[in-house]
Amino acid sequence: MKRHVYLAMKTLEEAKEIFFSRFGHEYRSGAEEISTEESLGRVTAEPIFARISAPSYHSAAMDGIAVNAEDTYGTTEKNPKILRIGKDALWINTGHAIPDGFNAVIMIEKVHQLDDENIEIRSPAHPRQHIRKVGEDIVATQLLLPRNQRIRPYDMGALVSAGVFSLKAWKRPRVVIIPTGSELVHHRDLKEPEQLKKNQLLESNSLTLSGLIRECHGIPIIYDIVSDIERDIREALERAVDSKAHLVIINAGSSAGSKDYTANIIEEMGEVLVHGVAMMPGKPTILGTIKGKPVVGNPGYMVSAALSFEQFVKPLLYGLQGLRPPSTKSITVQPSRDIPSKLGTEEFLRVNIGRVGEQAVATPLSRAAGSITTLTRAEGILRIPALSEGVTQDEHVEAELLVEEEEIRNTVVVIGSHDITIDILADEIRRRGDNIRISSGNVGSLGGLMALRKGICHISGSHLLDTETGEYNISYIKRYLKNIKVGVFHLVLRDQGLIVARGNPKGIKGIMDLTRDDITFVNRQAGSGTRVLLDYRLEQSGINPDSIEGYDHDEFTHMAVAVDVLSGAADCGMGIFAAAKALGLDFVPMVREQYDLIIPSSILENPNIQVVIETIRSPGFKNRVKGLGGYDPSKSGKFWMEVG
Repeated sequence: MKRHVYLAMKTLEEAKEIFFSRFGHEYRSGAEEISTEESLGRVTAEPIFARISAPSYHSAAMDGIAVNAEDTYGTTEKNPKILRIGKDALWINTGHAIPDGFNAVIMIEKVHQLDDENIEIRSPAHPRQHIRKVGEDIVATQLLLPRNQRIRPYDMGALVSAGVFSLKAWKRPRVVIIPTGSELVHHRDLKEPEQLKKNQLLESNSLTLSGLIRECHGIPIIYDIVSDIERDIREALERAVDSKAHLVIINAGSSAGSKDYTANIIEEMGEVLVHGVAMMPGKPTILGTIKGKPVVGNPGYMVSAALSFEQFVKPLLYGLQGLRPPSTKSITVQPSRDIPSKLGTEEFLRVNIGRVGEQAVATPLSRAAGSITTLTRAEGILRIPALSEGVTQDEHVEAELLVEEEEIRNTVVVIGSHDITIDILADEIRRRGDNIRISSGNVGSLGGLMALRKGICHISGSHLLDTETGEYNISYIKRYLKNIKVGVFHLVLRDQGLIVARGNPKGIKGIMDLTRDDITFVNRQAGSGTRVLLDYRLEQSGINPDSIEGYDHDEFTHMAVAVDVLSGAADCGMGIFAAAKALGLDFVPMVREQYDLIIPSSILENPNIQVVIETIRSPGFKNRVKGLGGYDPSKSGKFWMEVG
């Protein structure tokens, strides 16, 4: 099979126009008769008219007495009238039918009962007073609900009141999901996750896609995993197209690799409308049709798959039911750092968002198309146009909100050096019952101080060593935060050193081993406290960084360094003990360092900041941190000093 390359990649708008013009407003899921009792959330396929009036009889709107209004004329406070129960008046309750010969109701509060047979009134009634007339709410034959309206609980009550016990609704769209990939394993086939073999991946995309389909009120039908065998993929696709499905999603195999068969199979069986969309993530998306049914080749990486779904499948599912997709909210944000982007490709960047002062600050999350955690952590999506080379941290741009604005107001933005205890802090705040989110951006200690200076974060995390005094952070704060008064709080003391493979197979004992020919190193990014510490130790030891294989290979977090070592991409890297322990790696200790939180004095009394400080001081936080290993939380939350 020849490779299918992106010879005619379309812009996002072009791809939408091509796809939705083929499956426009006339493409529907088909109507079916359903009972009104089961209609909640369904969409009307035709207008619905009342069959009876409601109420269907004249009824009392108040508790009181039914009277003939003419019998009460002339009544005043000075000239009250006495009515006889059973002859001139009848007791009546709200909702009861008005008896023949009576045309008004006097509320109970206006009636003075003299005895069992006689009552006194002090004001007259007028015809139809406190009476609900026939059809006051609904008149037979009137339009109750138009076509293409989603049915709410109130609508169900109105329908039954109007004598509509069944109705025609659009069928819930049925969507077949075909997961493909020889490396995939279903989680139900494993008793324990540790049974996963080398080069195997747990298939999770179909679970996510099925959830997205249900949110669009569709019915997901997940097929068994199909290996990367062209015949098997073709058979699964034929079965899906011939089923009662309204739409088919074939997940993975949509790119241009040697095992990516989807585009060719769709082309053989039907028509490929689009292969390749100028968006990131989601470029490999395939849009096609077989036997008049839409078929979407969804990229294998989850973030790409989710974005492809949002742009093409979601609108189609709503359209099948005669609806427009729900509108999205947006917010004006300022990026926490410059964000370069590839010219010619529209980028959808997941971001954390928090409000700092009067501005909302967006912190970019990982751009990796397979990083599903960016979907779970994101509060917004920043769209960078195809004709832009990115946005700068001085720009104000629009971001699509994925959470309620209240959550943005309750987000504390922490930018600076990466530390695992920040994640523990975020969870501990929620565990204690406080509705506050932590948005963390890992840009290094120096980057955190710069963010504080620009007013785009609440807190900076830092462990910058002054190599002349041996003191942490203070000299850097004085240098980079001039005229800004800040409070310095201890977060933790932590062990820094070399993260090495389990068992330390290469016998790495210290920094001098980094120059060995058989050692590959992974570094932290420039400006991070870990990088400052490493460079200081190299200078002390008289080691030229150019002599270290991998010195220029840097990562932004301790866990990323540990993953590189675990995967074999590097033999060792500079990081904290807790990261090594978390992945079952060995550790060569070098120093115990101080990690602080720097907070502008002007916001120290802010309730959210107070919650953060109180949580750091709490026994619960300290005990959890101690359990990570390599940390000393004895001074956590202690106010160190005010600088500035």
